[in-house]
Amino acid sequence: MKKGYVFTFAVMSSLLLAACGNGDGENEEAASGENGENGNGGEGEEFELQFGMQPGTQSNEYEAAEYLADYVEEESDGQMTISLYPDAQLGDDLSMLGQLQDGSLDITLAEIGRFGEWVPRAELLMVPYVIEDFDHIERVIYETEYGEELRQELVDEHNFRVMDTGYNGTRQTSANTEINELADMEGLSIRTPEAQTLLDYAEYTGADPTPMNFDEVYLALQTNQVDGQENPLSAIEAQSFYEVQDYIAMTNHVVNDNTYVVSDLTWQELPENLQEILSEGITEAAEHHTELFVTEEEELLDFFQEEGVTITEPDLDEFEEAVSDVYPEYLDDIGEGAEEYMDIIDDARE
Repeated sequence: MKKGYVFTFAVMSSLLLAACGNGDGENEEAASGENGENGNGGEGEEFELQFGMQPGTQSNEYEAAEYLADYVEEESDGQMTISLYPDAQLGDDLSMLGQLQDGSLDITLAEIGRFGEWVPRAELLMVPYVIEDFDHIERVIYETEYGEELRQELVDEHNFRVMDTGYNGTRQTSANTEINELADMEGLSIRTPEAQTLLDYAEYTGADPTPMNFDEVYLALQTNQVDGQENPLSAIEAQSFYEVQDYIAMTNHVVNDNTYVVSDLTWQELPENLQEILSEGITEAAEHHTELFVTEEEELLDFFQEEGVTITEPDLDEFEEAVSDVYPEYLDDIGEGAEEYMDIIDDARE
């Protein structure tokens, strides 16, 4: 059953218990949703959860979501199922997070930094070169005081239950000229999304940031309206940017995660056995998610070279030093404790 019916069932259960003479205080508390730790749903009741995402049906994200849906249906013997809504059918990532808050959607994917819309310090994890690699961001989210407090605030104040995280690729820079060092970025017109962290990457490395809709990028590269763009390798392949760009520089400026987020309203309605199954399923799905992207990136490097693209590996120390000039602006926006948060994140590097 869909999420809206979960609450209907909770109300009906309360009435049935009262009619049967079992409406003592403990049962009333469980039916009303106040005893959330162990879940409130009836053991035999069926739950159909809705999982919305922006990526389409051919994406790694969708394959990982299918893995999760199959897992929970099998492990719960059909008591819990997950319906998938890809291709941004339910809106963009921020819209779907809003739906999680009010319980009209059960599960979605979001970069952990997107929670900066609600908790500003989360945006630090999207700032270029703050995160070294995927292992680093996992440690920050799940093994540090910063991550623990962030996740607790998200669930307590915003109904976002961060469950687990998959790797979603690392952003690289393609261009129509070779990039071997920071100086080669000077003056290049680099397309970026309308995202401040990525605009800052281009600007502080000496390039000219050029915001543009994603569906306009191929033609802009083909006609030299812009000199380059930045995206994970998977996007460069999927959008055929390699056909109109001769060079890819491994700038590794932002590590993209995809975090599996469950509405806490949904979580509290699930009985404890289904909470456990959903949690275990998401962990396995996130691992599969990561494997898909790691394997794909390894294969894509070979593919691009076979297609005649030159892959370069510039010295990233000078890139990181250049971009670090913008860090004080982010720290000022976050305010008290910002420097300590940054220190915790940095200390989580290996």
